[in-house]
Amino acid sequence: MTIKDIKTILTDRILVLDGAMGTMLQNQGLQPGQCPEWFGIEKPAVLAEIHYQYVQAGSDIIQTNTFGANRCKLSEFGLGEKVEEINAEAVKIARQGARNKALVAASIGPTGKLLYPMGDVDFDYLYQVFSEQVVACEKAGADLISLETMTDIGEMRAALIAARQNTRLPIIAHMTFENSGRTMMGTDPLTALIILEALQPLAVGANCSGGARELLPVIETMGRYSSIFLSVEPNAGLPQLINGRTVFPDSPEEMAEFALKLRDAGANIIGGCCGSTPYHIQAIAKAVKGLAPVHRSRKNLSALASRSNHVILGENQPLAYIGERINPTARKKLAQDIREGSMQIVVEEARKQWEAGAPILDVNMGVPGIDEAAAMKKAVMDIQAAVDMPISIDSVNAQAVEEGLKNFVGRALINSTTGEEKHLKVILPLARKYGAAVLGLCLDETGIPNKAEDRVIIARQIYDKALEYGLRDEDVYIDCLVKTASAEQNHVMETLKALQAVKRELPVRTVLGISNVSHGLPAREILTSAYLAMAWAAGLDLPIMNPFDEKVMDITRAAAVLLNRDVNCTGYIEKYKDYKTGGTNHTGLPRHPVCSMCNIPDLMVEKSMIANMSAVRPAGSVEEKPDRSGIGEKIQQAVLKGDRDNIESLLGQALSEEKIEPLQLVNNYLIPGIERAGQLYDEKKYFLPQLIMAADSMKKAFAFVKPHLKGDEGKSSGVIVMATVEGDIHDIGKNIVCVLLENYGFEVIDLGKDVKAAEIMDAAVKHKADIIGLSALMTTTMPRMKEVITGVKERELKCRVIVGGAVLNQDYADQIGADGYGEDARKAVLVAQSLLRLY
Repeated sequence: MTIKDIKTILTDRILVLDGAMGTMLQNQGLQPGQCPEWFGIEKPAVLAEIHYQYVQAGSDIIQTNTFGANRCKLSEFGLGEKVEEINAEAVKIARQGARNKALVAASIGPTGKLLYPMGDVDFDYLYQVFSEQVVACEKAGADLISLETMTDIGEMRAALIAARQNTRLPIIAHMTFENSGRTMMGTDPLTALIILEALQPLAVGANCSGGARELLPVIETMGRYSSIFLSVEPNAGLPQLINGRTVFPDSPEEMAEFALKLRDAGANIIGGCCGSTPYHIQAIAKAVKGLAPVHRSRKNLSALASRSNHVILGENQPLAYIGERINPTARKKLAQDIREGSMQIVVEEARKQWEAGAPILDVNMGVPGIDEAAAMKKAVMDIQAAVDMPISIDSVNAQAVEEGLKNFVGRALINSTTGEEKHLKVILPLARKYGAAVLGLCLDETGIPNKAEDRVIIARQIYDKALEYGLRDEDVYIDCLVKTASAEQNHVMETLKALQAVKRELPVRTVLGISNVSHGLPAREILTSAYLAMAWAAGLDLPIMNPFDEKVMDITRAAAVLLNRDVNCTGYIEKYKDYKTGGTNHTGLPRHPVCSMCNIPDLMVEKSMIANMSAVRPAGSVEEKPDRSGIGEKIQQAVLKGDRDNIESLLGQALSEEKIEPLQLVNNYLIPGIERAGQLYDEKKYFLPQLIMAADSMKKAFAFVKPHLKGDEGKSSGVIVMATVEGDIHDIGKNIVCVLLENYGFEVIDLGKDVKAAEIMDAAVKHKADIIGLSALMTTTMPRMKEVITGVKERELKCRVIVGGAVLNQDYADQIGADGYGEDARKAVLVAQSLLRLY
């Protein structure tokens, strides 16, 4: 069956997926700690029968028992060299179970690895891992690919791109979301949609993530903003412990009721995940039988995105622009920073523009004589580690563009291609492959046309060619090119005429490099801001400009009000509520006619007033030296921003030049910095990547300061033994908790995964642990936690026990007698700190 055939079916009726595989295998004898994929290969008749039960229940699509059959996961069982064999055999068994009555989708799950900087793998590594698996599945006869339970949009991108580039199969892309409405790495449903839809799978959606109640808002959001097919596989509710057994509470009837609500929200494909059985699928199939999907009209969503932020362009959206400051042209220090591979100035420019309010960053590594591709890769990775915002990859070097696209977690803009065929045939396939938008310049072999109508001809050629390469309307941006008033004054207005014509005739967005107009003239900001006002009025979507130019920013804020893009003038009022006639700078003082500093916005973040931790700051331990130089504030901000590159030099300056006591540095600046990062995480202003970066900076800082501390000043906050319980091989969440605990000053003894209760307790005794931390992701291994807790009490150990994991909740923790429940990594740290203070 072709993609076209499947799309035709999806426009006519709801397709039903199968339900849980793990639950069924456990009922057939799969033991905790066994490899589910290998279990199925060893018992093909059992696996085929499970598949057939779902077909009999009404599944139109069944999914292979290959969720963890990638090289990374199989290597944990010594099966890393059997990727092709296991996937091929699993597909064969699924086809036997389908009996030509259902399509077979290859189930592809996460690797358990984290992308840099949270982990130690990059895009290329994940791409190769997923390519190996999907190729094996297609070769064996799979009809579709189902990417499932992805918690990181970066890993999902790698898997989806690998599947699209290496197979011809339709792809369903499922993310998994937490109770907060975001993934573990902080991606919200709309941002996920923007990134994934640009890669053009058959369908996007969500699975696992709690029950249908929790996933309904996710599907509703995606349905409002897109017409792409939507797929959803909820758990049978959140698991509960009843009479010592793990039970999923949602009945088949309840899941069927929610299937109708999911269909009304826009779902085209509906199935089940953890805890669901053929009975649940039978009820769902009966409920949706004969129902056509809800019609959703084609939506053109012009947007760019990072891991957890997005920028949408359009008449009902705030005005947006691209910050232009990461460009080494005529900037010697920035060029030298790039040439040396340091990227410290690059990252600082990114931070400053983000703090100034720039929604998108242009990234240009055009320094002669360097490896531009390597520089672009490092710049992109370092920038996104520091700030979470969309980028424009600015290069004429195709290798540099591709390195930027591969390593940016989000949907970027390629800046740019000309209308020349030799450039279009290189850049447009890259945009299609990586789900990027592309900026086309109204320029061809003959140069920039003087007349507006000739530029529009080139714009149309670029647009038509982009569609030929499989791009969508919302993927194409056009730059009509600004000429300088100093050299070609009579052609300056032709740009705006061309822009207006492009807006009328083509369904694309427009970009202009505004500051070009004033090149070579005095008082450039006056001319640039006047031209920007004209461009906004002409319909410009996205100027490239300097966010530190106050006149340009004033014009933009005013234009937002006049174009009805600043609702109720909220932003304008907030900015100018203290404005004084006659002109003032950001300090409220009159502008100095000479001092250029008056044009630089105050980017310092207000110092956080955070209570110090009494366990770390003994009363009267040091005589504090006033921080007259401001170095302490810089140190605190370095922790808060995750600035690992500069933290040691700042601490060295504080110790050697400012003579600040080491303990004062820890208590007054390092601890408040990491605590503020934690507060921002709690407020959903930071997400896990930013929290980990701040924690890593704190760890590096403390390691630098520790040798200077006296006596007990540098002792750990406590000893914690961490383990994933016996039978459970999932440890990514536990590993993240370990990182945060270490960076908050705890000594962590990580025993790994699939650890027996006796080994955990023995380790607690050996290391004189204050706390035992237990993790479980499988419902079948949750009871192992109680074994540890019971053993701790029987052996009369003095340590406390914290439990956590995606399948747990506070009620379960209370039932098994745990001393604390870590809902997420941040909460685990707070619970550990609280327990040590109490006991």
